[in-house]
Amino acid sequence: MVIQKVRRVGNSFVVTIPKEEMERQGLGEGDEVALEVRKVVMRPQMSPAVRAAFEQSLETYAADFEYLKDR
Repeated sequence: MVIQKVRRVGNSFVVTIPKEEMERQGLGEGDEVALEVRKVVMRPQMSPAVRAAFEQSLETYAADFEYLKDR
């Protein structure tokens, strides 16, 4: 699956196909393609070590975070 951003070009919107995907699919200029268009929500994944450090900081600094919550 290729995920690309929608960009404005003049009065139109475009999505580009990376060269590597063009080659992998054997596509060339002028070929017709089918697209499934849907919005993708990207959620970053935390490594287990970062998650553990974050959770530890929440425990250690709970009072500080509570203080900063409404500021």
